[in-house]
Amino acid sequence: MIVQVNTDNHVKVSENFGWEIDALVTDKLSRFGDQITRVEVHLSDENSAKSGDRDKRCLMEARLEGMDPIVVTEKNDTVMQAINGAISRLKAAIENARGKAEAR
Repeated sequence: MIVQVNTDNHVKVSENFGWEIDALVTDKLSRFGDQITRVEVHLSDENSAKSGDRDKRCLMEARLEGMDPIVVTEKNDTVMQAINGAISRLKAAIENARGKAEAR
């Protein structure tokens, strides 16, 4: 599984934090690891320099073999909270899509 992290101009991700995100995504989605070819993580700050509630956004797109891409979005107060929320949403969406595919 390849994890690719992308950010807008307002979110700074150090190399170490990028590795942490990669490890977290890989660990949390490991049970689907043989089916997932790539996960793209897009981080943004919707209010840029201004502060605000739930202005950090994490969009995750998982590419699974033989299936359409699965995309989820989570907004939260911090980048890490948004990442964790998006991972939870993505796990549920993958389980749902796999269930539908198996039912066919």
